[in-house]
Amino acid sequence: MNGVGVSIKLKNSLFLAALLFLTVLVLSILVLNGISNHQRDSMEQELLTKTKTANISVKQAYLTTGSNDPQRFIRNRGQQLALDLALYSDLHVVLYDMNGKKAGDSLPQSSSEAIDGSLRYALKGKIAYQAQGESIFYLAPLQGPDSQMGVLQFEYSTAGDRLFHRTIAGLFVAAGAAVLAVSFALGYVYFKRSATSIAKLNRAVDRIREGEYPESRLLRRRDELGKLGQGITYMGLEIRRSMEAMKAEENKLRRALAKLEQLGAAQRQFIGNFSHEFKTPLTSIKAYVELMEMYPDDRDMQTDAVMRIGRETERLYEMVEKVLRLASLEKYDFEFHAQELEIREELLAIIDRMKAKANRFQVKIEEKLAPAHIWADRESLNHIFINLLDNAIKYNVPGGQAIVTGTVEDRRVVVEVKDTGIGIPEEARAHLFEPFYTVNKDRSRLTGGTGLGLSLVKVLVERHGGTIEWLESKTGTVFRVIFPLYTESGESV
Repeated sequence: MNGVGVSIKLKNSLFLAALLFLTVLVLSILVLNGISNHQRDSMEQELLTKTKTANISVKQAYLTTGSNDPQRFIRNRGQQLALDLALYSDLHVVLYDMNGKKAGDSLPQSSSEAIDGSLRYALKGKIAYQAQGESIFYLAPLQGPDSQMGVLQFEYSTAGDRLFHRTIAGLFVAAGAAVLAVSFALGYVYFKRSATSIAKLNRAVDRIREGEYPESRLLRRRDELGKLGQGITYMGLEIRRSMEAMKAEENKLRRALAKLEQLGAAQRQFIGNFSHEFKTPLTSIKAYVELMEMYPDDRDMQTDAVMRIGRETERLYEMVEKVLRLASLEKYDFEFHAQELEIREELLAIIDRMKAKANRFQVKIEEKLAPAHIWADRESLNHIFINLLDNAIKYNVPGGQAIVTGTVEDRRVVVEVKDTGIGIPEEARAHLFEPFYTVNKDRSRLTGGTGLGLSLVKVLVERHGGTIEWLESKTGTVFRVIFPLYTESGESV
């Protein structure tokens, strides 16, 4: 037990120390890199300024002498110019003519063999510099009034910058070591209390295993360990209540079995309805195929048969597709991809898709939609309102209207789809959302209805946490769909 406590204290202390040391290390690297970058930028800016000033000084000297030969001027006056520029810049200065020969040197004994490559680069009118030991050799074009007359070289010492960099690095090393030692010591003292609490909880668990349940609170802490101690205290009470919970679960299982039996009966009824509805279009297709074989020369009959076979095939395809979708909704939750949607934009797009069918049935679609946001799956939303609009068009009258309204009421999004069609008989209203139920069998066959659309719509709406209901209307039919409003806080209310 004690060994475990020491191990936890040691591990936590080492982790804290390592974390703080890593923080200091990363901070030191960033600071030292920042210092190096700043030193380099300052050096480049300083040398660039000195180069510009030196060019101005050389140009003035050249113009005052009245010389017409820049190379002769630089060879004759180079040494004096180098001394003057070194006095001004406080740096070692070397001047070269355009042949790369030294024309002046503020320190005549210095050597420039190691910078021949940079010199060739500067003779082409470009600035070059290279590091050599603790010095930076900076070479820049020396411009005359009309063209380049030579190369100006500054020797910049980096000894001071490097000393400053090493000093700062040493301070960070010392600070890192101090942080590591202090954080380890403080962490060990701090985590000792937590390790002691864990050991106490462990002993309480051992007593519970032996049948002795604590009645008072084990730890007087307001953190996770305190909550854990409180949970252990209540563990005994929960164990005593477990038998009651098991009896409750048994009752739930019985109810679940009864519900499964009901679902089995509903499934058998569904399969029976599906088989019956499935046979109807197949019987029609078979009959028209036989007619086509009996009267191959009757072109009118052949045309009519092809049209009717196509209609029945489309109805059969739609039925199978909706049955498969209903089945998938019961099994595959991962096909539901919800996102924030603006309901007005989505409904306008759906209305635009349905206008061609509405024109074919001589029905006019009108919309009165207020903007609102919901949390929904776009594909499922399309299925819901395409089905409702499709019914409003198919079961309407020529010259009728399909009206789609959308409002926000009591933090809910309410969408109504109303038609001016044939309406729904009173005896059929209780069965509207049952699979394979159609109000008018003959009209459903003429329009391609399968009796599955509203059943699928109801499942999809409820899956979004919404409701759908039929509203009584003097003319036509009204379906109201209600969704939770999606607020700016990112929640459906």
